[in-house]
Amino acid sequence: MGKWTRRGFISAGVIAGGGLVVGVAIRPGNRASQLTKHVTDDGETLLHTWVKLDSNNVVTAIVPHSEMGQGAGTALAQMLADELDADWNLVRFEEAPAISEFANHSMAKGMLLAGVDMPDFVVPTVDGVLIRTAQALDLQITGGSLSVRTTGAFGMRVAGAAVKDMLRNAAAEAWQVPVEEVVASNSQMTHKATGQSAPYSAFAAAAATMTPPASPTLKTPDEFKIMGRHVQRHDLPSKVDGSAIFALDVRVPNMLYATVKRAPTFGGDVERIDDTLTRSIKGVVDVVRLPAADVSALLGSFSSTESVAVVADGYWQAKTGMDALNIEWRATDNDAVSSETIYAQFDRDISAAVDRQPDLSEGDVAGSMASAAEVIEADYRVPYLAHTCMEPLNATASVKDGFCEMWIGCQSPLSFRQAVADSLGFEVDNVTLHNCFMGGGFGRKSLPDYAVQAAQLAAKVGRPVQLIWSREEDVQQDFYRPAVHSRFRGALDSAGNLTAWENTYAGKMEPVEAPVIPYTVAAKDIGHVASPTHVPLGAWRSVDHSQHGFFTESFIDEVAAAAGQDAYAYRAARLKHLPRQLAVLTKAATEAQWHKPLAPGRGRGIALQESFGSIVAEVVEVTVDDGNLSVDRVVAVIDAGYAISPDGMKAQIESGIIYGLSAALYGEITIKDGAVAESNFHDYPSVRMSKAPAIETHIINSGEAMGGAGEPGTPPIAPALANAIFNATGNRIRQLPIKNSALNV
Repeated sequence: MGKWTRRGFISAGVIAGGGLVVGVAIRPGNRASQLTKHVTDDGETLLHTWVKLDSNNVVTAIVPHSEMGQGAGTALAQMLADELDADWNLVRFEEAPAISEFANHSMAKGMLLAGVDMPDFVVPTVDGVLIRTAQALDLQITGGSLSVRTTGAFGMRVAGAAVKDMLRNAAAEAWQVPVEEVVASNSQMTHKATGQSAPYSAFAAAAATMTPPASPTLKTPDEFKIMGRHVQRHDLPSKVDGSAIFALDVRVPNMLYATVKRAPTFGGDVERIDDTLTRSIKGVVDVVRLPAADVSALLGSFSSTESVAVVADGYWQAKTGMDALNIEWRATDNDAVSSETIYAQFDRDISAAVDRQPDLSEGDVAGSMASAAEVIEADYRVPYLAHTCMEPLNATASVKDGFCEMWIGCQSPLSFRQAVADSLGFEVDNVTLHNCFMGGGFGRKSLPDYAVQAAQLAAKVGRPVQLIWSREEDVQQDFYRPAVHSRFRGALDSAGNLTAWENTYAGKMEPVEAPVIPYTVAAKDIGHVASPTHVPLGAWRSVDHSQHGFFTESFIDEVAAAAGQDAYAYRAARLKHLPRQLAVLTKAATEAQWHKPLAPGRGRGIALQESFGSIVAEVVEVTVDDGNLSVDRVVAVIDAGYAISPDGMKAQIESGIIYGLSAALYGEITIKDGAVAESNFHDYPSVRMSKAPAIETHIINSGEAMGGAGEPGTPPIAPALANAIFNATGNRIRQLPIKNSALNV
């Protein structure tokens, strides 16, 4: 995007139709005085929306993201601390409160205006508009691998640099010296000529009266002291010693426990209940029918059917009571639906090209297919997948005197707060939400159905209630990664060159670019058909990239094999126009010793996927012995522009690989008689430690715009694994999970 001018800014009326007058009217200035009551205790001074400083010189980064093990709090605090030139040992982080005043306008800025070069006079007005926009959208989400590349780049770094400038100015005024001579370093201000020195905290009160500079000078990578370095994660000690508070750890006076059940068939409702036996169980307090709910949130809308809850003195009594309930569910039109009928529907709709919508159309695909020396055809399929977070869905709610207080782990606190308020008929300001550490989220905890249930139960029984979903309910009432069918045709000329690429698939979510390949092909036709089912869908780690990475990187491997060429070399030859992608692919091949011969029964596979601003390539080594598969080694390379927290980035890539590997090997939600057949880890397993491969992660700091780390590690693992199996056995895997495929050589 081009550089903005004053004339262009005035003509555009800021971002969209709001007008310059409105924009100027909402220039934020220093919002600290308005926000301080929400986040400070005695001895603390709020200097900026995202920064406070206490009398012991401890800096706290106020982070508008949930911490679910991904290390976002540490990485964002690193970005702030480095620009602030703070002593890392004196830096902490805490989650921003779930109130509109802390809506994440820096995320909005990163999403909407990344790459826009704005003059300084524009920035305060744009920031003001974005604050109002973020508040209107309840923008306080964690997802899309956005934390570092939006909040960090456009919020924490700017906040750190701005506060440093404010503190330097305050020190200069206090010492009556030129500000250019004041040096900020390691949480101390010094003036060499006069020998004066004092901690940052000495100037906090004076700095808090200043307006933060809108566009402070940021460091270049060669100036980084904390970013890009190993640092101690401040959330780990409490997680190791058990003092960290997850939502399941919450205890409030007079609290009851509850568990819940929905109709096995999605869309079903309660016909009748016989709760006689349940109510006879000691400790059971009530059996509650919860109404259906329609909720719209920033990350999507959902409709949940009627539910039944058992409330008791303890969770075990609630679970026992639920098992004793005799519930008759109303019949639905979906009771005969199965996985087989769903896949048949996908096949039918793709074949008929029902309302096919283009994703990308370039060149003469039909002509290239007609003149091809060989046309390669293949169909690929992936099943529905559940999230299965380590910590099951849970929330604690207290509803009293027109107010609700909730303790929960979620990915979108502001939209959850609004959903709870709507469900109770309350004003949103009458709902207080405390967001706790999460034991995983992966997109499931972005939808507030479980929060609404907890609030409704507390209101019904008149006491605080901790709702805990059973693992069975978690697996069978998820918002699933879609099942998808994808059909390909590839045209080869006599020299084995790929001249056309055609792809039609059933079902589309986001991101829109997920099915687009990076490889040079003269003619491309990529599109999708709508083929809706009754199965509820939601965001799953890497969203559409998880399935399309498997589809496209498997099919390009098929094309290379049909051309009689090496899988790595074939890709590399078609990436010369994309040097970053080529560098990542080449690094992965080099580190994996791609051309080193392997023993019979062993194989290597490679895959490349760009997602969430990052490029990842993975090489997998496998052994197949008498039909038994061993995943031996994974080599991963990521270019995310710059690794703010290298240890955290490696951990996220490893996590994404294991998550994706579990899905590729075992993950399968099947539909039988309209309902999910799987129920727990015995029939929906994950990779155990004993089966985990050795993982090597290599980071390329290209200096390009920052990308994400939480999701990009997942998409390449399934195709790299399937391609490795082909290399070892000659068997092509076109349907996941691999547990359903014969692997004999």
